[in-house]
Amino acid sequence: MDEQSSEEHLLRESVRRFVQKEILPHVEAWEEAGGFPRELYQRAGAAGFLGLGFAVEDGGSGDDPLTILAFTEEIMRCGSAGVVASLGSLGIALPPLARWGHPALKQRIMPAVLSGEKIMALAVTEPGGGSDVAHLQTRAQRVGDEYVVTGNKTFITSGCRADYYTVAVRTGEAGAAGISLLLIEADRPGFSRSAPLRKMGWWASDTAELAFDAVRVPVDQLIGPENAGFYALMSNFQMERLNLAVMAATTADMALQASLEYAQQRQAFGRKIAAFQVLKHRLAEMATEVAVCRHFNRQVASSLARGEDQVMAVSMAKNFATSVCDRVTHAAVQIFGGAGYMRGSLVERLYRDSRILSIGGGTHEIMNEVIARQMGL
Repeated sequence: MDEQSSEEHLLRESVRRFVQKEILPHVEAWEEAGGFPRELYQRAGAAGFLGLGFAVEDGGSGDDPLTILAFTEEIMRCGSAGVVASLGSLGIALPPLARWGHPALKQRIMPAVLSGEKIMALAVTEPGGGSDVAHLQTRAQRVGDEYVVTGNKTFITSGCRADYYTVAVRTGEAGAAGISLLLIEADRPGFSRSAPLRKMGWWASDTAELAFDAVRVPVDQLIGPENAGFYALMSNFQMERLNLAVMAATTADMALQASLEYAQQRQAFGRKIAAFQVLKHRLAEMATEVAVCRHFNRQVASSLARGEDQVMAVSMAKNFATSVCDRVTHAAVQIFGGAGYMRGSLVERLYRDSRILSIGGGTHEIMNEVIARQMGL
């Protein structure tokens, strides 16, 4: 495993202070309210956190995968994956613009998003299809110097209050070759969004359905070449999926640490429950899986940082980490018993937040398909 650099150590310390000051005192209230103040984006932007993953020449803080891993591990310690998901929605929405957008569009959009003044979301998933991106139906028809966009999106993180959306649309033939990306502002006539969708987990993350009713978008808001949107989306999937693996591993680690602490305190039959062999062995297995998970994630991030192809390894990391997360959070609730089933319990929140991680960014089944193809099957 790579040793932490002094820069990574300083970043971790900075994020820990941010979590302690800006998030932990409010996280329970934000969970119950179903959201957090917009000002948190600005505070994260001022600290340079929103710029992680973006090149310095674009106004970012650097795009080293190990730095992103360190940030995600520490920000997840706030205990609310919903806060992390919405605060980090620019991490999946902005990369296509940063990499493929023309300079004038980047200059207009990126500074405000990286500073936290504006919120950005990615709009790909549709009511009729989730992982089947290549067959999306939202249509953008070229009319003179504009595209006219008609269609619907769903399960959009930060969808309720984003200012800008990176929207996947169909501009050409059926299949992946006919998809383009457009930058669409929330105040364009014909655009509407639902009230926050009620979810099993990620309560503090606002999630919405979007509707485009003949929304007119200037042609110069096309991101990259026309009909090249599928490739642009795929090019960002590796970091998104690794980030989900890191979220899963950290969720599992928090559940493990909470379980260890509880087992040392809880008394049953005249002794601490940590003294029972069955529980000691369960905790040992949990610790082993979490350690392997975190090690593999860091190894994959290190390989990405060296520019190595990690398509198969990223898919493996996501599937392994999310499976471990499901098992460890389930075990944590079992260890806590009734206390782990109560609202306000950290392990209860970790348990319900974990379920989406093997779905978002490509389901467990899709990841297995990617792995199989990489194996030549």
